[in-house]
Amino acid sequence: PEDARDHDDAVWAAPDSDPKNAGGFEIIVAIADVAHFVSPSSALDREALKRGNSVYLPSEVIPMLPGALSADVCSLMVGEDRACLAVRMSIDSAGNIRRHEFFRALMRSAASLNYAQVQKAADGHAGAIEDPEILAAVQLLYAAHEALKKARNKRDPLALELPERKLRFDKEGNVAGIDLQPQLASHHLIEDMMIAANVCAAETLEAKRQPCMYRVHPEPDREKFEALREFLKTFEYNLAKAQVLKPAAFNSILRQAKDTPQEHLIHQIVLRTQSQASYSPNNAGHFGLSLPRYAHFTSPIRRYADILVHRGLINAGRLGKDGLPDDAGDKFAEIGEIISDAERRAMAAERDAVDRISASFLTDRVGATFLGRISGVSRFGLFVTLDETGADGLIPIRTIGTDYYDHDERSHSLIGRRSGEIYRLGDVVEVILREADAVSGRLRFDLNSNADGPTMRRKTPGKRGRRRPRRLLRSRSRR
Repeated sequence: PEDARDHDDAVWAAPDSDPKNAGGFEIIVAIADVAHFVSPSSALDREALKRGNSVYLPSEVIPMLPGALSADVCSLMVGEDRACLAVRMSIDSAGNIRRHEFFRALMRSAASLNYAQVQKAADGHAGAIEDPEILAAVQLLYAAHEALKKARNKRDPLALELPERKLRFDKEGNVAGIDLQPQLASHHLIEDMMIAANVCAAETLEAKRQPCMYRVHPEPDREKFEALREFLKTFEYNLAKAQVLKPAAFNSILRQAKDTPQEHLIHQIVLRTQSQASYSPNNAGHFGLSLPRYAHFTSPIRRYADILVHRGLINAGRLGKDGLPDDAGDKFAEIGEIISDAERRAMAAERDAVDRISASFLTDRVGATFLGRISGVSRFGLFVTLDETGADGLIPIRTIGTDYYDHDERSHSLIGRRSGEIYRLGDVVEVILREADAVSGRLRFDLNSNADGPTMRRKTPGKRGRRRPRRLLRSRSRR
């Protein structure tokens, strides 16, 4: 990203010189050698474990490591010699990894490029990258990525597309706007190269019988899966029963829902069906990525799990004396719980900070109308996410018309007893902002009773959004 302060990964690609690998590529993923600077059981190490990861708030970063390391000595800065732990991979024309090796080195980054800049260059915008050598290097990265994409498509990992919101600040530190972040091909390029490197790390540690802190993502709970199947039937989508769950089953539904009124809803509900990822020394595979083994290797500046993986690789390749201590594996289960909890805390803090700042940004727009989607349904009301900013708020159930509404947990909806009116997860609504509390981060909405468009009435759900237009219920504001 344009505002990145620490740079812990670098990439390079070129056609493979091996005549037996026509159309293949060599890829190097070089990662900051944090293990060289953070020794096991040192004060730095103990504090890094306590923090677990860096926390990225909208206007600041709370780093896992001191800034002198994360933003300077360990950061792969342009034109500076930096210590790295790298993996060289040979892939064939179908993106399969033929061989790989880990090594330590000094590297000097040739350029620091942001995602938008690289995407513009790939799309042919003149001047996005002016240096012809750097532009040629980027083109080779895209060529290698075309091969990696083939392997990804064959694997068919979970293909959820959920927009993220990013707060924009002016020079005084005030919020200037809230943008929804687009997904670019340049994001996928780096993501796929990092995934390949992480797979190589897990395979190497297993082969060398070293302790490994896996990134595990179990398959969805069967009860949640069955609830999803029943829910999808109301839209005439058939999610087949299977003894072994695979992401491909979910992707089939996501493809069917593409460009329909239910697309956003289906992505949301499939996401809610998934299990939570965590760290563990016991490999359970990564369901979402459709991989049998996976470990985080590519971000040791901001994740403690990656430091452990680096130390294991140092032992595995006999790359130094600063690897894992002999008894380190005995503590991995406890450490996995510590850093998994730290990750959940960080995610909650990031969400809370974004909510508070978003609410502050909207305080001067109380009384304005917005379009949004129902993003949550509960017995006490409807949660709505605004299209314009991605901010979330609540419509209390007491303000929805004069009917009595029952919460149908299975169909994620509120249903009026007399009218049969249904408000369901994913429905488009027009709302009026009634309250914006910057301290708590809470927004309160009313349905706009004067709107004549986006919400719809239905008594029985139909396929792919073919529903009769419905009148909007008149709201009773109880401020």
